[in-house]
Amino acid sequence: MAQLVELSAVEQRRLIGARQLSPVELLEACIARIEQVNPFVNAVTATCFERARGEARAAEQAVMRGEPLGLLHGLPLGVKDLEPTAGLLSTSGTPSLRNHVPAQDIELVRRLRAAGAIVAGKTNVPELGAGANSRNPVWGATGNPFDPNLNAGGSSGGSAAALALDMLPVCTGSDTGGSLRIPAAKCGVVGLRPSPGVVPSVRKPLGFSPISVVGPMGRSVADACLQLAATAGPHAGDPLSHPLDAMAFLAPRTADLSRLRVAYTEDFGCCDVDPVVRRAFREKMAAMRPLFAACDEVRFDLGEVHRCFDVLRAEAFVAGMREAYERDPESLGPNPRANYEMGTRMSLLDAAWAQTEQTRIIGRFQQVFAGYDLVLSPTTPVSPFPWTLPYAAEVDGRAQENYYRWLALTYVVTLTTHPSISLPCGTDERGMPFGLQVTGAFRGDLPLLSASLAMEQAFAASPVLARPRPDIAKLRHAEPALTSIVTAAPDDPRASRPTEAGAASVV
Repeated sequence: MAQLVELSAVEQRRLIGARQLSPVELLEACIARIEQVNPFVNAVTATCFERARGEARAAEQAVMRGEPLGLLHGLPLGVKDLEPTAGLLSTSGTPSLRNHVPAQDIELVRRLRAAGAIVAGKTNVPELGAGANSRNPVWGATGNPFDPNLNAGGSSGGSAAALALDMLPVCTGSDTGGSLRIPAAKCGVVGLRPSPGVVPSVRKPLGFSPISVVGPMGRSVADACLQLAATAGPHAGDPLSHPLDAMAFLAPRTADLSRLRVAYTEDFGCCDVDPVVRRAFREKMAAMRPLFAACDEVRFDLGEVHRCFDVLRAEAFVAGMREAYERDPESLGPNPRANYEMGTRMSLLDAAWAQTEQTRIIGRFQQVFAGYDLVLSPTTPVSPFPWTLPYAAEVDGRAQENYYRWLALTYVVTLTTHPSISLPCGTDERGMPFGLQVTGAFRGDLPLLSASLAMEQAFAASPVLARPRPDIAKLRHAEPALTSIVTAAPDDPRASRPTEAGAASVV
C-alpha cells in the first residue's frame, strides 16, 4: 500500500485507465494512509469514506465496461474546507458553520467530481482562511509533515500536509496573499497560483477583484497540471474567467532552461526576510545558476505595496463577512474580525487609491519582463515556526505590524496578477522544506508551467535542490496534541460534526 499511495496522481490515473489499478484499491490505500498518519498532523478533517467507497466501486465498473473516463477518474480528492461540498461538513473552520452540510458542490468541486475525482474528505484551514497558520476553533491545528510541532502554513495547510504525506493524490487550494504557495513551500509540495480567471472562483464576493483565486496543489508539477486541466475554463459566476484551451495545461512542453533569462530577488526591495531564508536562497541560486542562459539579481520599486494590499484585502473581508459580523461580531475569530474592522475604518478614497496604486504596481513589475522570462524569490521569509504561535510576529528582528505582514513575499506578487508557483527546492539549514517562488510573465501560465517542469526535473538530480520527503517512521505526536480526527460518512451528516474532543482547545 505504501508504494501505491506514493505514486504520482498522473501515474495512478494512467494505471487506472490501463486496468492495472482499481479505484477501490487506491481509495482503500489512501484511507489506510490517512488513518495511519493523520493523527500526527491533523490535515484531513471531515471525511466521507463510505460514500467514497461506493463511488470507487462505480468508477471501477466504468473502467471495466470501457466507458470514457475523465481526467481524474478514480483519484481520491481532498477539498479545502473553504469550498462547500455536497453532503459533507463544510465549516471554513469557524464555529458559526460547525454544523453546515451543503446541499450542493461549489463549481470547483463540481468540476473535479465531473472529471472523475472521488471526494474522500475535507482539508484543514485557518478560520475563514484568514492567515497562514492552519488552525481554527473547530478542528484545531495542522502540524508540519516534517515536524508536527511546527506549522504547515496556510490557508491551504491541510491540503499541503495531506499531499506531502501521500494521504491523497489530489487536493484543492486557494490563494489571496499566498495561501497556495506558502503551505506548499512549508510542506515540500507544489502550489500554483494561476492568473485570475483561469480557474473560476465563484465564492469570492467581489467578482471583479483579481486578488483571490483558486488553483491546484500537487506533489509534482505534472500532478498540479492534471488538476488545472480538469478545472480551468469560463464560468459566469466569476466574471474574470474567460474561454481558454484547458487541455493545453494537461501536458505542457518542457522548456529548455538553457534558453531562459531569469531574474531573482531576495525580498522585492520591500519584504522582511529572515537570515536563515536568505542564506538558503543564496545557496539555491548558486546551485541553479548554471541551468539558465542568464541569472541576474534585479531591483524592484513596488511603491506603497503593503498599504495597497491592506486596503484590497480588507475590502474583500468586508464584502464577505458583513452579514456574519453584524449578526454577531464575537462569532468571528480575531483574524477575520481584525480584517473586517480594518475595512470598516476605510473610505471610498482609500479604495480608489488602492485600485490606482495596484495599477501602478502592475506597471512597475512589468518592466523586469522586458529582459527576463521568470522572476525567482523565496516563497516565505521564515522557516516553519511552532503552530502554537498564531503568526510570525517578528522577521529578522523587525516586528510585523499585523498578522499577515509576514506573507509579503507572496502578496506582492498577488497584486501584480502574474501567475506564480512554489516549487520544492531542498531544505534550509534547519532541515525544513524550502520553497522557491517562480513568477511568470503577465498571463504566462503555460510558459511558467513549462519552465517549472524543466526546473523540477533539473532539481531532482541535485542534493541541494531536490524535493525533500518527510519520514513517516519518524512522525511523533505534537506537544500539546493537535486535536482528534473526526471520521464519518455523508449518509449521516450529523455524525461528521466535531465532537467536543475534536474541538480545538489548543487554538
